Amino acid sequence: MEPVYRLVGADADGEDRAVEAPLRPTDLDGFIGQERVREQLDLVLRAARARGATADHVLFSGAPGLGKTTLSMIIAAEMGAPFRITSGPAIQHAGDLAAILSSLTEGEVLFLDEIHRMSRSAEEMLYMAMEDFRVDVVVGTGLGATPIPLELPPFTLVGATTRAGLLVPPLRDRFGFTAHMEFYAPAELERVIHRSARLLDVAIEPEGAAEIAGRSRGTPRIANRLLRRVRDYAQVKADGVVTREVASAALAVYEIDGRGLDRLDRAVLGALLSLFGGGPVGLSTLAVAVGEERETVEEVAEPFLVREGLLARTPRGRVATPAAWAHLGLAPLPQGDPGTGQQGPFGAGSGGHVASPPPRQRPPRR
Repeated sequence: MEPVYRLVGADADGEDRAVEAPLRPTDLDGFIGQERVREQLDLVLRAARARGATADHVLFSGAPGLGKTTLSMIIAAEMGAPFRITSGPAIQHAGDLAAILSSLTEGEVLFLDEIHRMSRSAEEMLYMAMEDFRVDVVVGTGLGATPIPLELPPFTLVGATTRAGLLVPPLRDRFGFTAHMEFYAPAELERVIHRSARLLDVAIEPEGAAEIAGRSRGTPRIANRLLRRVRDYAQVKADGVVTREVASAALAVYEIDGRGLDRLDRAVLGALLSLFGGGPVGLSTLAVAVGEERETVEEVAEPFLVREGLLARTPRGRVATPAAWAHLGLAPLPQGDPGTGQQGPFGAGSGGHVASPPPRQRPPRR
């Protein structure tokens, strides 16, 4: 599936990576949010420094854009160790992993993003490297193949995954510290936005920061992205100061509503309510109705709609909740109502169920 760019998408693009670098905090004290994770990680790092040893292997899980990469860099900075970054999709063979591990220096922090997407052969090699700091490199093929043990210097592996359920237990059990990253509260996102605004030299009022935070879907990366777009709008169509009115007008231009839903989210809800009376409806049918791929609806739009309580996944199909009707300003249809021609987002006559045709009558006997 081709990636779908969305202003409220949590995945990082090229611009995000370039802008995020100077915005990242360099120590735990400067990291905003994730209080419990920061407290636990601080104990792990302090204890390791007191022993003069490398830190335990760390696993971060959670949605994209919550700070897994930033915390990994902070671990290296707190330990005073070099930092190296790679990703699971880039390691397709055991030899790829062996080349990386053999070049590590003592105490180095290796960040492995999307660790669940690593190949199985490389994953099995990683077991021994994490536990015994050694790997067996096979030289030759067939009957002449010879395993050569290679000792590794002590290092810290920091794994990150957005799908912790795909990690096999043997790999997950080898991490000394695991942490799940939670979505941010609006107050925490406001602090993130104020900090980023200072670093980007953006004049912003508290009400403007609150408006952006409320539409950021609980994700700092999205909050920083929306801040940059609102800054552009303020510079072009206002006096450069981000107020509540400016932020609201700017996000309206980019079709981001008050709950953070964009065009795709509202299209899915609109089709579910207006064309199918709130469901249940199959995923493939819903995808055809909005003109998107099935995977796009399931993996891009649905997770946030479910988390916001606007959509439910049931064995019979997708069903809209009362909150979805209220959000789009529509009245829920009575149960069993065959169709009322209610005006919906897709035009007149698009709301409600389609009436069943009358039963076919048999001709009289002669």
